[in-house]
Formats: sequence, structure tokens, C-alpha cells
Amino acid sequence: MKRLLCILMALTMSVSLFTACGGDESGTTSGGSTKPAVQATPEPTPEPYEANVLTGYEKTADYPEGQRITAVMVNNIQTCRPQRGLSAADMLFEIKVEGGITRFMALFTDYNQIPDIGPIRSARDQFFRLVLPWQPLYVHIGQSVVQKEYITNYNYDEWNLEGNFDGNLYYRNRDRVNWAGNHVDTEHTAYTNGQLIAEYVERHDVDDRRSYNSTFFDFVDYREPAKILTGENLDTGTPDAGRVTIRHSQSYRTQFDYDSSLGQYAMAQWYYSKGSYMDTIDENNGQQLMFDNLLILFADIHTYPGHEAKDLQYAEYGWGGVGYYCYGGKIERIRWQKGTPLDTLRIVDFDTEEPFEINCGKTYVTVVDEDEIPGFTWESLETAVDVQEAPGTNDFVENED
Repeated sequence: MKRLLCILMALTMSVSLFTACGGDESGTTSGGSTKPAVQATPEPTPEPYEANVLTGYEKTADYPEGQRITAVMVNNIQTCRPQRGLSAADMLFEIKVEGGITRFMALFTDYNQIPDIGPIRSARDQFFRLVLPWQPLYVHIGQSVVQKEYITNYNYDEWNLEGNFDGNLYYRNRDRVNWAGNHVDTEHTAYTNGQLIAEYVERHDVDDRRSYNSTFFDFVDYREPAKILTGENLDTGTPDAGRVTIRHSQSYRTQFDYDSSLGQYAMAQWYYSKGSYMDTIDENNGQQLMFDNLLILFADIHTYPGHEAKDLQYAEYGWGGVGYYCYGGKIERIRWQKGTPLDTLRIVDFDTEEPFEINCGKTYVTVVDEDEIPGFTWESLETAVDVQEAPGTNDFVENED
């Protein structure tokens, strides 16, 4: 018993001595101060990826969740310029139609926010097939016979907002004048806006609801830095793309100059009656059209067999093709794929054909005839030379249905 007591006393003295030397686990030192207990830092919970379907940017508080995107067909013959509302579009398509002219299709995330836009013109299938998988509200006045077949075959009547079917979808500005100060023909005077579209949707009980599980293109995650282009996939030429020139036909050309102070490309178009380029201006606000991304996609485009009289153009999307992506004053060669009309338009890496991400922002997309590849150029702004031609040297008669 005495031996057991001696052992207990010895242990007690050892503990007391250890404590006096500041060796306990409570964080108390010999000076009486207390060390903070070390706690594990919890891993932050990542914010969910919630991107705008057309721009790739993070959705804002007023994002129209569950609403269909809206496509609006807009005229682009020289006599109808300047157009209205194009600067507000989230994405803009330009493709050749009959007679070598081009037309625009403007895409909007929220139709309620569409300003006055136009002149509104007729639908063409080379545009419609690119947006068909997204089932947008499709706004136009008139359509080609081929486009009418697509509307019928794909049961698209419910989302086909046709101005000829309901004249209250648009209004006419019969007193408008064009860039040259001349009055324009009646077919170039039709405009619409978000209010008129919303009233059409309500009047005809249009189903304007649709959830999108992905974005229109594969965008770089808005939580990550933007992609820097290296030009490593170019077959020739410099990766510097301060000026990008696209030839759609003899008389229709589009040019972009990169503004490094804004980080965007400024758009200009060829005016054959002047023999020079002019800035592409939105008549609503006097602003030049600006884009973060440029996508130039080359395809076989030719006249539909049996439609030679109207010169209706067919764009072959099933084969895919080669294209170019411009951002930040640089250029990269890419490939594109489409497949069937119900397949989405995909941009892929030129070598691996893995998905190719483009940076977030406003995007200009053009599908160009393979025959016009020699007319597609890019160069640094330092070496760019403004092209001038004598007015009236183009063998072209402007005409449009």
C-alpha cells in the first residue's frame, strides 16, 4: 500500500513539473498567455456555373431565366443602312443570300429588352438551320419557299413570328432616309421591338418558355481568365489580327479593326457606290458595332437546284469545315461541325477536334462561301492599308425580294 502511494505521488509531481515548464496541451505558456487553437480551414464552396446562353458571362439578377432566345432577321443591302438595334444583340450572324448580298440575324437573350430593330426582312434557311436546335422565337417578314418547307417539316409554326401573318408585329417608318440622305423603298421601312414582340406572344399564346442546359458555344468559364490566342494552328501568316477583312461576294465585304483600348473589334462594311469602307453604325444610338469574338466559318455555298430564277442560296453544313477565331487582336485556325439541322453548331480544335472554347462576350459569326477564301485576310493594324476603289467599278445591281 505504501509502495502504491509513493508511485502516485511521484506521478503527480512529474505532471506538476511538466505543467510549470509550459509543456501542457492547453496552449498556456509559462508566462500565462494562451495560444489560439489551430483549426482546419474549410474548403470554399464553389459558386455554381450559371452562364448566359449567348454570351457565356455570368447571369445577372435580371436574367430572363427559362425564356426562349429570340432571332430577328435584318436587312443589309446598302440602301437600307444604317440599321437599328444591332448594337444591342448578344450575337450577330451574317451570311450571303441571293444576288451576292448578305443579311443579318440578330440573337437576343431577352426579347423584352429588344430596342427598335430593323429593317425586318424575310427568313432564309441558311440562318434558320443554325438556330433550329435552340428553338428560338424567330422574327421575320416573309420567307423563301425553302424556308417555308423547313417551318412545315419541323413543326415550327408556334415559334415562327411571321410579320405577314400578323401585321401588328411591326411598324413602318415611311419617312426614313438612308446613309446617303435618300428616302428608301417601302420594303426597307419595317421595324419591331420588344414591346411588339411581347404583345404578339401574348396575343397568339406563344410558348416562350424553354430551359437551356448549355450555352450556344463552348465558352471559357467566366470564373477563369480569358483564353490567349497563340496562332499555333495557322497554316500561314501572322497571328496578329488587328484588321480582319471578309469578302462575301464582289460587292459585299465586312472589315473589323481591333481597338486595344476597348478590347473589341469595330465593324465596318464596304460601300460599293463610294468605293470604300464605312463604319457600321446603329441608327438608334449612333454607336459603331463592336464585338469581342469573331468567328469566320467557310462552307460550300451554291444556288439551290431548281431555284436558279430566285438564286436561292444553299449552305452545306453537313460536312463541317475550316474556320478562324479572332479575339484580342489575335487569330486561331479552328474547325466547325454541324451535321443535321437538329445538331448544334460546334467549334472544335483544328488538330484534335476536341471542343474549342471561345471567350465570353458579344460574338459576330459569319458563314462564307469557300470560293471567297482568297478574299479573307488578316494583318496587324500597323501594316494595314485602307483600300480605296473608284465608285461604280463593281458590276452589281442591288436587288432583293
